[in-house]
Amino acid sequence: MTRKVDILDSTLRDGAQAEGISFSVEDKIKIVKTLDELGVSYIEAGNPGSNPKDIEFFKRMQSIELKNARLAAFGSTRRRDITVEEDNNVQSLLSAGTPVIVIFGKSWDFHVTDVIKTTLEENLNMIRETVAFFKKRNKEVIFDAEHFYDGYKANPEYAFKALQAAVEGGADCLVLCDTNGGSFPNEVYEITKRVTETFKVKIGIHTHNDGGMAVANSIMAVEAGASHVQGTYLGFGERCGNANLSTIIPNLQLKKGIQCIPKDKMVMLTHAARKIAEIANVTMNERDPYVGNSAFAHKGGMHIDGVAKATRSFEHVDPDLVGNKRRFLMSEVAGRRTILDKIREICPSVTKESSETEAIINRLKELEHQGYQFEGAESTFELIIRKQLGKYRPFFELESFKLITEQPTQSRPSASALIKVKVDGKAEITAAEGDGPVHALDRALRKALEVFYPELSSVHLTDFKVRVIDSKSATAAKVRVLIESTDGETVWTTVGVSTDIIEASWIALVDSIEYKLIKDLEKKIRVYL
Repeated sequence: MTRKVDILDSTLRDGAQAEGISFSVEDKIKIVKTLDELGVSYIEAGNPGSNPKDIEFFKRMQSIELKNARLAAFGSTRRRDITVEEDNNVQSLLSAGTPVIVIFGKSWDFHVTDVIKTTLEENLNMIRETVAFFKKRNKEVIFDAEHFYDGYKANPEYAFKALQAAVEGGADCLVLCDTNGGSFPNEVYEITKRVTETFKVKIGIHTHNDGGMAVANSIMAVEAGASHVQGTYLGFGERCGNANLSTIIPNLQLKKGIQCIPKDKMVMLTHAARKIAEIANVTMNERDPYVGNSAFAHKGGMHIDGVAKATRSFEHVDPDLVGNKRRFLMSEVAGRRTILDKIREICPSVTKESSETEAIINRLKELEHQGYQFEGAESTFELIIRKQLGKYRPFFELESFKLITEQPTQSRPSASALIKVKVDGKAEITAAEGDGPVHALDRALRKALEVFYPELSSVHLTDFKVRVIDSKSATAAKVRVLIESTDGETVWTTVGVSTDIIEASWIALVDSIEYKLIKDLEKKIRVYL
């Protein structure tokens, strides 16, 4: 590696400000441990003076030792016209007990005069004195120059004075913030270059994605000499989000030879992304570079053939480098070669001329004629192959189920399910409520099966899609149901088709659970061998 860049992850602070995100204290601690294991340099964990939850979090963290990352508390400069010692926010930052303090201050003259309504000189004093307060107490201080790029474009002289005030206070790092997210990469490069040539302290970058260029802007800042990059691991944050670190890290480390995390941790990128998404209770963007489920998914026959001959023909990096995997999508344009490769994953001895191959292809054509679609539902596709090859046994047998729905719901579960299943001759009857019949059925089924298969306790649905196949048949039309499931580490999708939406959902649910159980069984066998 020719250079090193420090990564500061702000998932727990800036990410927590995203619409629909709410972390418990336990959630925050789990994410800290995940990011620490990944090897980021800093974890910005919130403002200890903003709410009781963060106060409790920082208190808990004082007894947790981190292996790689340094924990940072975040807050503003002192308020106008009072001393640092009198400012409650400053004191709460000190009480957090973190080795690193991130202080944000105004660098745009408009914000100084029109938003916090003070003088330009008083704002500089606020920056200088707050940074100095923490440096005297042996803290590493990172200064976030809020709205720096807009401030520079409006009044470059004053924006530089704000940075100079932080340097005079003893700041260890000056972070240039594109807070409104509207700057262009060429602007970020030119302005950052001037800053790195002027100041002899570490320079950082903090970008938002309102113009869709947060990642590009961060990389251009590094090109201009920045050696500290802030963002959130999955890119969520205020408005359109922050710079996505799961994209920035591999771009810099694999493409530019700039170290962001320890080399042996790169294979954890995808796992960390899925784990953080799971903790945050958000669905990952399937098309996220490097870590998304579709990042190395190939559909077109020409693409698949090219990758089969030389992976670099249609892949910019090896998916193994980031802990992801290559996928060949089953579709009408995938070709016979793709189907054969999938069969050989399960049974390597099968050839193109084997009777099994022909039988599987015919079965797939029959199912497609019925309305099945296997693109994005490779788990069901794999189960079909196993059934045709005789490499499948059902893990449970359905005796019966009943569904009851209620309207209006009046803010309570709208459906309940009663289910009876049998495993190895032993019956289990269970009931569960849910937000709709499919949710209730899923919960009841897993609740019953967890008695026999405890590993299912980690499984839940993350997405549910319904598509009407032949709309001309109106209410008698066939529907295709796609269900995405996760166990917190891997994600898989199954499909069911029927004229009855409940039956189609049931087919997809059963495939989802059986796929999980098959994979877990094979994992145990490999460990044993």
